[in-house]
Amino acid sequence: MKSKIALACLNALAQEHRLNIFRLLVQAGETGMAVGELAGATGLAGATLTNHLHILRRAGMVSDERQGRVIQCRANYQQMNALLGFLTENCCADSADAGCCDPVTVCKPTRRKI
Repeated sequence: MKSKIALACLNALAQEHRLNIFRLLVQAGETGMAVGELAGATGLAGATLTNHLHILRRAGMVSDERQGRVIQCRANYQQMNALLGFLTENCCADSADAGCCDPVTVCKPTRRKI
């Protein structure tokens, strides 16, 4: 992932309602949630929710698909994982302890001696 794309993703998630929407979609799994369900879960007005979804969509963090009269939104797990990979790709690079990071859980950097 390039820095510009990572910045767009982080910018999209750096707002309380958008972060909440994204987390709800991640929790919903591959089936995602209908826009109406998202509106009910977040309490956001339709126009406000649509604006937040547009920002998340432009950053590649969510996708949507029309299914008849319903718009189904989904988290983009590939983009989410790419962002996480970008953020942790050089974790502990200067550490003598090569096993300091477990990509499945979290980075556990060791204290460097100065």
